[in-house]
Amino acid sequence: MPLLRLATRESALALWQTEHVAARLRALHPGLDVELVPMTTRGDQILDRALAAVGGKGLFLKELEVAMLEDRADAAVHSLKDVPMVLDGPFALPAILERADPFDAFVSNAYASFDSLPPGARVGTSSLRRQAQIRALRPDLKLVDLRGNVNTRLAKLDAGQYDAIILACAGLQRLGFDARIRERLTPPRLLPAVAQGAIAIECREGDDATARLLRGLDDGTTRVCVEAERAMNRALHGSCHVPVAGFAELLNEKLLLRGAVGDVASGRMVRAEAKGSAADPEGLGQRVAEALLAQGAGELLGH
Repeated sequence: MPLLRLATRESALALWQTEHVAARLRALHPGLDVELVPMTTRGDQILDRALAAVGGKGLFLKELEVAMLEDRADAAVHSLKDVPMVLDGPFALPAILERADPFDAFVSNAYASFDSLPPGARVGTSSLRRQAQIRALRPDLKLVDLRGNVNTRLAKLDAGQYDAIILACAGLQRLGFDARIRERLTPPRLLPAVAQGAIAIECREGDDATARLLRGLDDGTTRVCVEAERAMNRALHGSCHVPVAGFAELLNEKLLLRGAVGDVASGRMVRAEAKGSAADPEGLGQRVAEALLAQGAGELLGH
């Protein structure tokens, strides 16, 4: 019986995502033995500093990639928003699953909506992208850093450390916390992170046997949308060090991509959007990036 070993982070959300992938693979390939290889990454270990200060989201991948190179795992399951815009080393993404809810969630025990927050309310998020957009919408709010897994963040809210927190809808829904979502923050008000809500499976480049097993889970519509978003981010040299947001959707065979770049300190935002052919998501991403740069995004990104 063939065996496929999936490397995963040990957080509840990462394990849920990898179990979900394993179940889909077993259904697709009856008789396939799928085994989870859980591990802790540096991104999980460093909780006392902002991600941007300690090397960015690539910290969530490195150990999983090493496991593949050392043949302790055949593939790794990631939240695609944590995957660097350019894969480091001999790796590929043969499968991107159908995207879940891509938007951000407003979570609060005291307030029913983002707009009902009083001046000076403490809002928790560690994402520079969320902070910049919230600063632009509501400069009167107090933004406070928030790290840890979903359960930890909800516990901090429940302990009264924040008036509200902003999390990804997909993570809350996957862990059964739908009821905690008071409001979905949708475009144009708040743009999500590039590729938010999408799960990607990574394997070694050239490992055709593994790639063949994984390709059946690839969702074409999601891939086209996230490729446009990631191309925009690449052209902006974006990472989690900088507040870049992007969201693409397929509308009547045309791809609509919206992008935004902001500055956390000043709340200044530049936005751009364009439509293009679904056959050229890369070109559309570059066009929106150029439109953002023409409005001064480079200055906000520190280029």
